[in-house]
Amino acid sequence: MSRVRVLVGTRKGAFILTADGKRESWEVDGPHFGGWELYHLKASKVDPDRLFASQSMGWFGQQIQRSDDGGRSWEPVDNHFSYDGTPGTHLWYDGTPRPWEFTRVWHLEPSATDPDTFYAGVEDAALFRTTDAGRSWHELPALREHESAPNWQPGAGGMCLHTIIQAPNNPDRFYIAISAAGAFRTDDGGKSWLPINKGLQSGQIPDPDADVGHCVHRLALHRDRPDVLFMQKHWDVMRSDDAGESWYEISGDLPSDFGFPIDVHAHEPDTVYVVPILSDEQHFPPEGKLRVYRSRVGGNEWEPLTNGLPQENCYVNVLRDAMAVDELDDCGIYFGTTGGDVYVSPDSGDTWRPIVNNLPSVLSVEVQTLP
Repeated sequence: MSRVRVLVGTRKGAFILTADGKRESWEVDGPHFGGWELYHLKASKVDPDRLFASQSMGWFGQQIQRSDDGGRSWEPVDNHFSYDGTPGTHLWYDGTPRPWEFTRVWHLEPSATDPDTFYAGVEDAALFRTTDAGRSWHELPALREHESAPNWQPGAGGMCLHTIIQAPNNPDRFYIAISAAGAFRTDDGGKSWLPINKGLQSGQIPDPDADVGHCVHRLALHRDRPDVLFMQKHWDVMRSDDAGESWYEISGDLPSDFGFPIDVHAHEPDTVYVVPILSDEQHFPPEGKLRVYRSRVGGNEWEPLTNGLPQENCYVNVLRDAMAVDELDDCGIYFGTTGGDVYVSPDSGDTWRPIVNNLPSVLSVEVQTLP
């Protein structure tokens, strides 16, 4: 029987949750790196026991860790993230120029073919790559050198590159998202980048239809339809059917179109999941009811999934990297909350149960489907 391994990053360490394919009985291992913020953990797609983790602390800064045994042991790897050439400036919150400055790694993404190659999305926004299992990191500078970059500004959480997706049908095509610059695509492995924000509207910026400046919270796609993208934006759930060339809104009958995560069912390309919260000021579910919403038709028509989730006095949030899906025949959906609870649905969202409660605030959730 297949197994699942869930990698959870929290404000106070990392946790590794494992179960068999029934997903009923769970082993909880952790905390790893207790006391450190673990922004993201991700496994290689080629070697499932190779894990990378991004840890951060206000006192000691940023550190990348690697495990080659599924998280049983860890070793620090190179932590030198240096912008290529003269970094220049971007805009600060008040519109004044500010030098590019590395703060932390927000997101780690493995190569589809090479266990030694990982990509890192960082704050201030840039894309880095290692091809030697983390022994060194080098910037792919064309993104930060894009002509629009001097006008990028941070979102509330910082100017972070938080989403990296390698197209399953083209190893040279990547989609990335930056808060608050927008979404970009490369078709040549990072040598050049195209803003892909046509159709987005953001009332919080001077030009609501601008090419850049939109606060994209998360992107998702299904491997069988790599040109169809789904987006959770700072207000609005969006869809593109042409690899990001244009977008249209699919918020439909959601109770709120503000949220952070978005994901797609492993076997059903039109089945999409979001977790609405009340607003950009009130980061908790409408009516204090924790509800995942599912569309089986690619958007606009949404159903609340509540069976097993708290439906009163629940005022938590689900962050952008804190939702994931497994690849078992009965697709499992996972998410973690800022209240420290991690939930699983073994039946595509019809029912939910907690895997573990009362962890530190959850920053990220990733899942591996193992033999």
